[in-house]
Amino acid sequence: MEGSRWPRVTEEPDGVLTLEIGDGVTGCVLRDLARGFAPPPFSVRALRPLPPVPPGERPITVDQTNQSVIAGDTVVVKWFPRPSRAPHPAPGLLAHLAGFGRMATPYAAVYWEDALVALVTAYLPEARDGWEWCVDEAEAGRTGFAAEVGALAAELHLAMATPSAVFPDPVRLSPPGGEGAWRTRAEEALREALALTDGADGAWLAGRAEALRRELEPLARVPATPLIRVHGDLHVGQILRWRDGYAVVDFDGNPTVADADPYQPAARDLAQLTTSVDHAGQVAVRRRSADPDATAAWADAARRDLTAAYTRTLARAGRADLLDRSLLRPFEVEQECRELIYAARHLPRWRYAPMGVLRTWYA
Repeated sequence: MEGSRWPRVTEEPDGVLTLEIGDGVTGCVLRDLARGFAPPPFSVRALRPLPPVPPGERPITVDQTNQSVIAGDTVVVKWFPRPSRAPHPAPGLLAHLAGFGRMATPYAAVYWEDALVALVTAYLPEARDGWEWCVDEAEAGRTGFAAEVGALAAELHLAMATPSAVFPDPVRLSPPGGEGAWRTRAEEALREALALTDGADGAWLAGRAEALRRELEPLARVPATPLIRVHGDLHVGQILRWRDGYAVVDFDGNPTVADADPYQPAARDLAQLTTSVDHAGQVAVRRRSADPDATAAWADAARRDLTAAYTRTLARAGRADLLDRSLLRPFEVEQECRELIYAARHLPRWRYAPMGVLRTWYA
């Protein structure tokens, strides 16, 4: 039967959806998409014309949350094994960024009823994510990448701030008193991190709780600041180094934040990106026996160069106003708390990375 080799979606009595992908399904779906077919209740939001896709497919084995398949060394299909009916940020953002050339070209979003089940984007040859290439740089003590990545982040935010048919009004000013929500969100993250972090790490963290709270105080007195649609989960793992340079991927949002306003200060993305450089350093120390002191110095230099390139790129475009630097440190502290929350809920072995960073900051 036509379309019978599409994925199977099942719905539990509680509404939870599960996606099952059999062998050859990705290729079958791509062939159908190329001729404009999708069997109900599937539907497709086309973003760009799909290129010819040669036969052959292979999984990306490092993808943990989702299942990504490279097809014909031409496209990547990212399947969502647990689809949600909640609005997903990626399709709209990818459509808005249609003219942005520093990401994998988006081709289509595939839905089952109202739940996003897959995204189809271009395959970037020889791509490695930052948990590989950035850890290499940390181990070697090289910081040359930082200026390129900082400029890339700024170019992304400039594209986010450019009107499109999807988001004709992409820049907003924070409402009076709106910063109270940011402070509440950050303090809640700190409380949860303290509650979820046990053992010696938890005792150490509790001893620095007041210092961490003081770092969040600037969020109580923020003047009106520009808000844009941010990436939402901008860490080095979302920055691919590929054959033609660097590209940003995965616009799925932050897995540790629910119901956040999609319009946020640009500093929130930048803070997550800078802290992820620290995390890459911690990975190099843990897994490759890099020297802790030398790696801490490397992280400081890389963060400084990345931030300088970011601000320089915004200034050259006449949009220095997009970054409120007073928010950067509080958001960095909040991000480390969120890393601890993520570790406690999803990946306990990851706790060493945010704890290593915090011990460096509050030695």
